[in-house]
Amino acid sequence: MSHASAPVLVIHGGAGVIKREMSPARERAVRAALTLALKNGYAQLKAGKQAIDAVTAAITVLEDDPNFNAGKGSVFTHDGKNEMDAAVMDGSTLEAGSVAGVHRVKNPILLARAVMEKSQHVMLVGDGAEEFAREVGVELVDPSYFRTEERWQQLQKALREDAGHAKHTDVETAKHFGTVGAVALDLQGHLAAGTSTGGMNDKRFGRVGDSPLIGAGTYANSGCAVSGTGWGEYYIRTVAAHEVCMRVTQMRVPLKRAAAEVINQEIPSMGGNGGAIALDADGHVAMPFNTDGMYRGWIGADGVPHVAIYGDENDGTADPLPSGDSSGSP
Repeated sequence: MSHASAPVLVIHGGAGVIKREMSPARERAVRAALTLALKNGYAQLKAGKQAIDAVTAAITVLEDDPNFNAGKGSVFTHDGKNEMDAAVMDGSTLEAGSVAGVHRVKNPILLARAVMEKSQHVMLVGDGAEEFAREVGVELVDPSYFRTEERWQQLQKALREDAGHAKHTDVETAKHFGTVGAVALDLQGHLAAGTSTGGMNDKRFGRVGDSPLIGAGTYANSGCAVSGTGWGEYYIRTVAAHEVCMRVTQMRVPLKRAAAEVINQEIPSMGGNGGAIALDADGHVAMPFNTDGMYRGWIGADGVPHVAIYGDENDGTADPLPSGDSSGSP
């Protein structure tokens, strides 16, 4: 796509929101962070920057906010550590970069972008990824930076559950899908996607989910961009993000239908759940999910941020589009 487009940015801050556990203060903080992420990312688009710039600008806001399971607010592993994953993909070039299992990278999304732009590789993991971060000047912090008391207590609860069950209770801890992501369409008509996560609470054995896997939790091409949030194993097995985009670009399925088929039909039929954000080259937005809620938001031609949390909340993308709504074709 090379025609001039009205810029669009869509973000998520994770699916699996439980309404009864949401305090008014947390809800205000989450909505404020989502709004700030939209404004920061959209400012890049309005300035004529690339979609990838908007994606990383939005995601760094969410990585720096302890209310989201990415960066500062990452959950703990079974061993009491923080292990973070992230990926970015430029739909105009099909270039991509990702990192997994990093402990000291303040903004994993920035390291993923550095892998894409400054290395010959797509994916770096663990100590090697952090060595690369040092070489290219991506900020590293002491692991204590990521510790929050709330996340520590979530791990303690999960460990108590573990002790009371013969089988590891991944199903219990998987109810809270913390991931952040963004997809963007720039003035040049190019798309990009990015995703960042602290993984799954109480995870073991160096488990890696879908977020840093190109095609599973993150994917973009010339016609479609997707970032997922959910039970990662199912997104990997369905290659969910790539599958949505293939339906859009190869089979000409409308974006909303393609996203709903994969996220709300194919994944649940296998026993998984979660959500995703998707954007096509015409500026159409889809934000399907099948959990209690999903932190989500978008901003289009009128420059007004729209944010939502719960499943019964109007996020401005329902069909038919409200009068004056800009989430459809520019």
